[in-house]
Amino acid sequence: MAGTGSSARKLTLDDIRAAAERLKNWGRWGANDEIGTLNFTRPEDIVAAAQLVRRGRVFSLALPYDQHGPQGGKTKYPAMGRFNPIHLMLRTGTDAYSGVLDSRKIRGSDDVIIMPTQAGTQWDGLGHIFYGDHMWNGYDCRTVTSAGAQKCGIEKTADRMVGRGVLFDIPRMLGMEYLPDAFAVTNDLLDQAERHFGAKVGRGDYLIVRTGQMEAMLSAKTWDGYSGGDAPGLAFETLDWLHARQVAAIATDTWGAEVRPNESDDANQPWHWISIPIMGLTVGEIFNLKELAKDCGEDKRYEFMFVAPALPVTGAVASPVNPLAIK
Repeated sequence: MAGTGSSARKLTLDDIRAAAERLKNWGRWGANDEIGTLNFTRPEDIVAAAQLVRRGRVFSLALPYDQHGPQGGKTKYPAMGRFNPIHLMLRTGTDAYSGVLDSRKIRGSDDVIIMPTQAGTQWDGLGHIFYGDHMWNGYDCRTVTSAGAQKCGIEKTADRMVGRGVLFDIPRMLGMEYLPDAFAVTNDLLDQAERHFGAKVGRGDYLIVRTGQMEAMLSAKTWDGYSGGDAPGLAFETLDWLHARQVAAIATDTWGAEVRPNESDDANQPWHWISIPIMGLTVGEIFNLKELAKDCGEDKRYEFMFVAPALPVTGAVASPVNPLAIK
């Protein structure tokens, strides 16, 4: 049933295996491919996306990277070692004023940031999730070592994440402020969103789905439960929809993109099991969509140029990002 947050029955491992066989893109772009569905976006798609810029308005879809980020809330789920960014100063204005560094013959400041690559607004790379002993395109999961990902490192996408962006504001479409926890965004709702917003999703597009959960957290002034707790999100069945539409990447305003509690008792984040290692789909999470959604609601245009390259950190399996929607 569309949007109920529950399935007729729980997904089993057999269901997940069937989806893996049905949606597998391994070899689609050759045996050596390391960027997956980002291949769907072609140069002509980027040229067309640039034509969507009419007003010169730029919207950042990133949360600030600071100690007040989404890793700070309480949750009953393991944090997996993630924490909010730690920002430290290496030299400051007070150092300059005191003259202690004048021997360098220049005054200034420097800083350093320590953070997990998935501490805030970020892309999941194709080395992030494994299906059994394999990662995207059939590479052995052991190619991700303590020295980083030897295959599918996020740096391989350095000239990607540019194209046509489409926003599906699901709560606005349904006359809601935000979707409640456990609300599943189904294929029927994605089809409805295409009609409602007049923006059909096609090959090479970057689909951005708003649930409103982030605004709900910010309004409540707490991140409790956001990181790994119950959440609205994509239903498992949307994998077929995204596969058929040949999207380049998808992003949401939630911690984990898919609906939580998950639709399976046999797998944690089953949608991730298929989207990343099987389909080769780059997934964005923790996108801040409030201002973009407000503007789209005002001008009734839900498509825009999207520019959101990952940091080319060699061997990284994810990356912080400052995504830009340009209208």
